[in-house]
Amino acid sequence: MRRVAIGATAISLALSVAACGKAGDDGDSDSGSTSGSDSKSIGLLLPDSVTARYEKFDKPYFEAKVKELCDDCDVQYANAAADPNKQAQQMSTMVTKGVKVIVVSAQDSAAIKSSIQAAVDKGVKVVAYDRLAQGPVSAYVSFDNVKVGELQGQALLDALGDKATPKAKVVMINGDDADPNAGQFKEGAHKALDGKVDIAYEQSGLWKDTVAAEKMSAAITQLGAKNIAGVYAANDGMAGGIANTLKGAKIGSIPLTGQDAELAAIQRIVAGTQSSTVYKAYKPEADTAAELAVNLLEGKDIKSLADTEVTSGSGDKVQAKLLTPVSVTKENIKDTVVKDGLYTVADICTAEYAKACKSAGLE
Repeated sequence: MRRVAIGATAISLALSVAACGKAGDDGDSDSGSTSGSDSKSIGLLLPDSVTARYEKFDKPYFEAKVKELCDDCDVQYANAAADPNKQAQQMSTMVTKGVKVIVVSAQDSAAIKSSIQAAVDKGVKVVAYDRLAQGPVSAYVSFDNVKVGELQGQALLDALGDKATPKAKVVMINGDDADPNAGQFKEGAHKALDGKVDIAYEQSGLWKDTVAAEKMSAAITQLGAKNIAGVYAANDGMAGGIANTLKGAKIGSIPLTGQDAELAAIQRIVAGTQSSTVYKAYKPEADTAAELAVNLLEGKDIKSLADTEVTSGSGDKVQAKLLTPVSVTKENIKDTVVKDGLYTVADICTAEYAKACKSAGLE
């Protein structure tokens, strides 16, 4: 997906449209009924509904923590459905409705900059969630994304074992260039992989399983099925598309990375069609975002929560909280996603995976 430039004119138009319409008229998945005079309103803007984590985990965890901290606070929610223009509209609508703090996981971190500036100009505080948006945000919460990439790269090397040589051809399918996280994952992965394997084919998969599958097919055509030692996929959604392509090309189970610890990915790891993922515990991230939002709403200091500082793509210095990611392989599923209650063994070990689960010690 190319970057979408959203200028001041577009933002002005979006604000005008929102001001003339009713709450929820913008066609998003808006929830709540806050009026413009409500001073206890917090907005949550998530980037897409394709990535399973956002609707299933981030949203409910965030809403529950806000309610725990502020029982009379109202959470307004909208999902951009992978459309940066729609996210700009959603943000301007929330501003018009009187939302005081907006937590946003940017679909396009550069394109959202003017929307953030327009919101801040109206007195709204903005928290960047999971992805570091450009513009004058008050705080940022995410994981150490370079470390995520390093974990992915190292997991691929570990899975390759003695096949990890400078001549071993690896395919690398990165995330969307519009997402600053994708660049950090890529940086970390190259740190781990460069000089140890041959990255023979590298492309962006745009965070889409279909695009990643197409890129994998192109890599197979270019390199030859027998010549590919392993595949770096930046997230689990793309890994799913790649796994299907590998199966269709009759390529045996070769090392394949991922990220997000999606249930389907954990099941592929059990079955041996994906070698690893990266678990970024959703609850601590969502909880921290909620705490930051409530503190900002109440005018409290956030330095104890956001204890480090990062620089965004727009050059803004932002107080941040960076959490620690964990690599997940077949060997530590029980000690990570199961132990934390993300999934039960029953969730993972459906009839299709019962035999593989038994072999993996998941019973």
